[in-house]
Amino acid sequence: MSEAIGVVRAETLRSQVENALRDAITGGTLAPGSRLIERDLCERMGVSRTSVREALRRLEAEKLVQIVPHRGPVVATMTKQTASDVYTLRGLLEGFAAREFARLADDAALKEFDDAVSALRANVLAQDRNGVLPAKTRLYDTLLDNCGNVLIREVLNSLYTRINLLRVTTLMMPDRWSASLREIDELQRCVKARDEAGAELAARTHVENARVAAMRFIEAEESQ
Repeated sequence: MSEAIGVVRAETLRSQVENALRDAITGGTLAPGSRLIERDLCERMGVSRTSVREALRRLEAEKLVQIVPHRGPVVATMTKQTASDVYTLRGLLEGFAAREFARLADDAALKEFDDAVSALRANVLAQDRNGVLPAKTRLYDTLLDNCGNVLIREVLNSLYTRINLLRVTTLMMPDRWSASLREIDELQRCVKARDEAGAELAARTHVENARVAAMRFIEAEESQ
């Protein structure tokens, strides 16, 4: 009797294509404003045009892809106003989450947060750009998973693909890394001290400084 093997379902392939394109956009491989030509993507990924087209529709709904008349789909370009709005909302939600994390986190969650900060510090000191974003994601996953508010997590999840696109712009600025690490260290200090107001302020300050850096980057790009 031949051994059974797993059936590859069409929706699984579509999800893989969607995830690969999302990672390429938020990771900077596909730059803002670059055209997304279906034939080219099919050849590069080894998949059908139907899979690519459906993935692009999903990413358009996430605001990572824009349909431009006479050009077709392109990687979304973040305007200053949109970027500012995203960071403002992120600051409000993450500030509240940090306050609640400082109040509610148990010893295991605090240990995981410390480990995430250590991993972030190691990647920043090594100037490992590819490692910084996953390390920050781990840190925020720990904070949001233990803040006691599922709705905040759900709302932020709907924003994080766009936030990651903005984080890529600030990660291109190594002079921001050391300041960012100091801000995270302050957040860690407040969390460990159970300083709820301090943790909220530290989280919001970190996001505001990231917003300023992103605005500076976008202005520089627009002036070229």
